[in-house]
Amino acid sequence: MPTVPTLSISPRSSLRVSHTSTEGRAPPGLRDAFARGLGHGLLHLGGPLLNATLEPNLAFGRELARGFYSQLCRRDAVPPALPTDLVTRLLLTLPPMPGAEYATPTTFERAWAELLTASRAELDETGVELDAWLERKNPAWRALGRVYFHLAENKRDPEFPFAFVATYVDGLADWGEPLHRTLAHALDVFAGDRPALLRLLRPLEHAARNSPLVARLVEAGEIYHPVRWTPDEAFAFLQQIPDCEAAGVRVRVPDWWRGRARRVVARAQIGQRESAELGVDALLDFDASLVLGDAQLTAAEARALLEGTAGLRLVRGQWVSVDPERLREALDHFQRISSMAGAGELSFARAMRMLAGVDADTAAADADGALREIVAGSWLSRVLEELGDPDARREADPGKQLKATLRPYQSRGVAWMWLLWQLGLGGCLADDMGLGKTIQVLALMLVGKRRRYAGPHLVVVPASLLGNWAAEAQKFAPSLRLLVAHRSHAGAGKPVAELEAEAERTDIVLTTYGTLTRTDWLRERSWGLVVLDEAQAIKNAGTQQTRAAKQVRGRARLALTGTPVENRVDDLWSIFDFLNPGLLGSAGEFRNWTKTAKGFAPLRRLVSPYVLRRLKTDPRVAPDLPDKTEIVAYCGLSPKQAALYAEAVESLRHDLLNSTGIERRGLILAYLQRFKQICNHPSLWLGERSWTAEASGKFARLTEICEPLAERQERALVFTQFRSMTKPLCDYLATVFGEKGLVLDGRTPVRRRAELVEQFQRDDGPPYFVISLKAGGTGLNLTAASHVIHFDRWWNPAVENQATDRAYRIGQHRNVLVHKFVCRGTLEERIDAMLDTKRALADELLDVDGAATLTEMSNEQLMAVVQLDLGSVDDGA
Repeated sequence: MPTVPTLSISPRSSLRVSHTSTEGRAPPGLRDAFARGLGHGLLHLGGPLLNATLEPNLAFGRELARGFYSQLCRRDAVPPALPTDLVTRLLLTLPPMPGAEYATPTTFERAWAELLTASRAELDETGVELDAWLERKNPAWRALGRVYFHLAENKRDPEFPFAFVATYVDGLADWGEPLHRTLAHALDVFAGDRPALLRLLRPLEHAARNSPLVARLVEAGEIYHPVRWTPDEAFAFLQQIPDCEAAGVRVRVPDWWRGRARRVVARAQIGQRESAELGVDALLDFDASLVLGDAQLTAAEARALLEGTAGLRLVRGQWVSVDPERLREALDHFQRISSMAGAGELSFARAMRMLAGVDADTAAADADGALREIVAGSWLSRVLEELGDPDARREADPGKQLKATLRPYQSRGVAWMWLLWQLGLGGCLADDMGLGKTIQVLALMLVGKRRRYAGPHLVVVPASLLGNWAAEAQKFAPSLRLLVAHRSHAGAGKPVAELEAEAERTDIVLTTYGTLTRTDWLRERSWGLVVLDEAQAIKNAGTQQTRAAKQVRGRARLALTGTPVENRVDDLWSIFDFLNPGLLGSAGEFRNWTKTAKGFAPLRRLVSPYVLRRLKTDPRVAPDLPDKTEIVAYCGLSPKQAALYAEAVESLRHDLLNSTGIERRGLILAYLQRFKQICNHPSLWLGERSWTAEASGKFARLTEICEPLAERQERALVFTQFRSMTKPLCDYLATVFGEKGLVLDGRTPVRRRAELVEQFQRDDGPPYFVISLKAGGTGLNLTAASHVIHFDRWWNPAVENQATDRAYRIGQHRNVLVHKFVCRGTLEERIDAMLDTKRALADELLDVDGAATLTEMSNEQLMAVVQLDLGSVDDGA
């Protein structure tokens, strides 16, 4: 299957390209351009593909390239510098794409450096001048900045109140400003150099092809000297500015035209008066009128304009652009919208979509250039401003009932959620893992209880987090009455279906997604606050548990997740369909809008007030966390491991010769598992019961690391992806630490997990905790450990980081040291090198534990990756 280049942003804030398999075709020449490097690909996007229809991530890369070309064409900026306003615009218009949350100004500085390097290389290769190179890339860039058209007001002449002149830049003044001269001067200067004159006038030639007015000026010879114009002539020219600029001519006009400040438009104002209660179903006042700037026109002024002709009109002493027909259309459009909900009213959800520019009907109408504006009234403006500023000072004190001191950013999070609750709106708390989302929600419920906001409240979590939530509620908010509605916690054997009456006497009902799906009363009754933890569980709109969650009714809804919700459009819609149903429209409406949208800035404006995301790297958060250091702990292979590994390599080489297609993929996956097992311990592969330390290089390395920890009474988490590895590791570590530790794997019951966490977190808790990665890689708070050991590599940085975050999170008061075990000379070392040196490959290894990429390699490539390097093995032993 062919591949198409796609852009994403790495966790290290670098723009990078990857290749995605698809049935569609890549834009012409793009695959080859990106094969040369990121900079060459971006230059291709902004050159030959300047006007092509592209996927959002590629169109975003093109915007960066457009900025580069624009700067390159400035004769006073070589090499071109990255403009600050371009960085700001790119950050604001970032489309949903993998890694969007990692975008920083550094992202574009690095990409700009790639563009510089690529442009210099291409100029050297072609051996042509800059202008010729730009013309090859795209004619639109060929002569930018040479010829200027100027339109100015001439207030002393009532009959001809405008003047026009065409100039060219003849040089720079001493103070750095361009020196403009008329085109008539150019005829004299270049009289003896016809090629130079033709090169100078080439943009004028193209402008004449696009603009009838410019063609008339050229034909009459008026283009070479200043001319006087009537308002109608000036207006005709103003309408043709885009055609002139597309030809490479720079146009200077009065500020009132460029800024559109002096333009009569139909303006709809929403939410001028305070609404008794907000929420997505609330109705807001809606009023439309004609305005000039910020001033509303009188009825007489509006009637005169609507009954007049199109063009430039003098209104209140100012020249303004007037199009009576379109103004009438705009007013009629607003009237139709208002009449749908009731006279002068509009639903909150529809109003928010209109304000953000995401409303499908309004956006379609605006596409033809209709003269309409939609603004928030004074009351709604204050509400949106407060929602959009999580750092605003708000009163949301949980009181002494909260048995902890909130950090400043946590207090801001509680206040932000409290505002949403008061307004009856939903919100997504998307703080990074370990930043205390649970305690913020518990504090919020205490605030609600103090303010007499009725409960009970419903909290839905994965089964693995039941113990966590129950323990933290008891620890931080013991005054909140908690009922766990789950078969593992139901009191006296009472089934969950019979707990409804008991729920009335509690503050919080804690349940799981599975129980919610199976239990009618949980879905059918009305709750005060509905909270979904690990809310990515409802990102797929069609699943049964997603449908069950969206049936639940409550005054307000919260979604908690450490996974960015802004990177995938469909996931975003599903979560917001739970939080604020209707805000993003129906699934079909939203899908149609995203297909036709020319940018995602409107969507970000629409959802940003309802999403609060803080990262551990945030300067306001980082001081609360200790340092984390990651090191690779290289291990040798024992003789038995080396022999088994070499035998497996030869066996794979032989089996690959006789396998194809799905059979080949399955074969490779089986061997990858085999190599991992051999690297851990021969007994893991052979199924033996003898787990001697000398048989495994990793066991020897484990001894070297853990013996000093035992002496210093420091504690460690040890992660492995193999459940059958957990008990042997625990037994062996008992000989190193001198006492038995803990084990958690997929067979550990939910209630027992909470007991194990509590036991490990005690001051006198056991020295180590062996955990299978899938069973305990998320949802556990194990800050008693200051060392994390990845005994075998998952090859997925995100999964490993989640496991590390069991120790590296809020509540950790020591530096965390992360040890990643890698067997030298083996597949493990080569995959580690790929992840470390080729970050662009990292995300490709996220599927099927990194195996997806390896199964697509040729036999020769695969054998090079898995081949045993005996020299490295000997050196590391």
